[in-house]
Amino acid sequence: MKNIKIIIGLLFCGLSSGISAQNPVIQTHFTPDPAPMVYKNKLYAYTGDDQPGFDFYTMTKWRVYSTEDMVNWTDHGSPISLESFSWARDRAWAAQCVEHDGKFYWYICAQTVDNNMAIGVAVSDSPTGPFKDALGRPLVTTGTWDNIDPTVFIDDDGQAYLYWGNSKLFYVKLNKNMTTYDGEIIEIPQSVEAFGGLRRPGKSEDVLQKQEKFEDVYVEGPWLYKRKNQYYMMYAGMTNRTECLSYATSYSPTGPWKYQGKIMTDQPTNSFTNHGGIVDYKGKSYLFYHTALLPNGGSYGRSTAIEEFEYKADGSIPKITMTKEGVNPVGTLNPYQRNEAETMAWSEKCSTSENKRTGVFVSDIRVGGYIKVRAVDFGNGASEFSASIGAGIDGGILEVRLDKLDGNKIAEIEVPRTGGWEEFKTFNSKITESISGIHDVYFLFKGKNITAGRKLFNFDHWSFKKK
Repeated sequence: MKNIKIIIGLLFCGLSSGISAQNPVIQTHFTPDPAPMVYKNKLYAYTGDDQPGFDFYTMTKWRVYSTEDMVNWTDHGSPISLESFSWARDRAWAAQCVEHDGKFYWYICAQTVDNNMAIGVAVSDSPTGPFKDALGRPLVTTGTWDNIDPTVFIDDDGQAYLYWGNSKLFYVKLNKNMTTYDGEIIEIPQSVEAFGGLRRPGKSEDVLQKQEKFEDVYVEGPWLYKRKNQYYMMYAGMTNRTECLSYATSYSPTGPWKYQGKIMTDQPTNSFTNHGGIVDYKGKSYLFYHTALLPNGGSYGRSTAIEEFEYKADGSIPKITMTKEGVNPVGTLNPYQRNEAETMAWSEKCSTSENKRTGVFVSDIRVGGYIKVRAVDFGNGASEFSASIGAGIDGGILEVRLDKLDGNKIAEIEVPRTGGWEEFKTFNSKITESISGIHDVYFLFKGKNITAGRKLFNFDHWSFKKK
């Protein structure tokens, strides 16, 4: 335990600098149970919304983020919440969104009014919403607490499969409408050959029953996908009371499954399970998982992290180690278009909010905070910087610097009152340094005659003008 605390402390030191840190990838909110989805040229991550400070998984809504380069993530807010489902009363837990025939189906789980867990589905014409309850009732409800953590996979023949389960693993074949099913719910046997299992000390036989020590066991969080005619089932497990990610494979989407081993284990995620997903994007493979390593994090304050990996020649998944550096860019950002301020690679001392008029914007900006945007391609140079800002007081300052927190200052805006915190106005600043090529950009939050800890301003979007 002491060694784990030391490792976590060292990770925090790295995270606080923001210079090399990329994990967790979202710092403005707690984002557990990440479910990645690729649509067209973007990768979307659908997450939960932990509310730390409670002694349970007190969650009321879900969030969605997107990226085109794997390092700068755009916050699209919270398109669905418990209020979106008339039958839900609590526990907005793990979910996954998939695209089918131009529509987007977001499968969620929540506690029902009769105090059981159920799986529902919301539908939208856009990956970022608005979403609405597709049925007005649960899709799966069996009067138990096993109905959590849905994962959906659509096979090459168009047949969709819904898996879910807590300690038990179930599936059904979905109908073509993606919102109903006709067949029976099937439970997958929890054999050692299929998913690992408990090892009885001193005996050769592996058995699935509670023991003080065990080798591996399925807990929750299934994630089903297909690669080169082989089906993979990743899941959150426990090994000797330590969280891990493990997986099994099959040549059919319904099994039989063969246990293949652990993917991530003995890592200081400090979050009980590290529920995740695997996806390919722009020729690379990525593991999404969650940790509790943001300040004020814990088992009830978890955050999305990402690692790149390569499959072995036989298709097996290697052991993956968590890092604070995360992944490298697979693209660049264009500064000469409107860029949302809530698109960021790293941030400190700020959050995000949303309203119907503006959408999502950066809020709760404090002195000493900043936003980092990676791999910004200025081409042959820029002449002017513009930013949309709202402020209820004056005295805030937005500085723009290159490559590091104390790098060359290329622009500065002294922010006056704009008529209210959510009354946004555009301000311009001439570029003071010659810039070209690819740079990381830092937006620093400073204040003049501002009481320490006071809010400075809100930040909606920014852009540069070409030379």
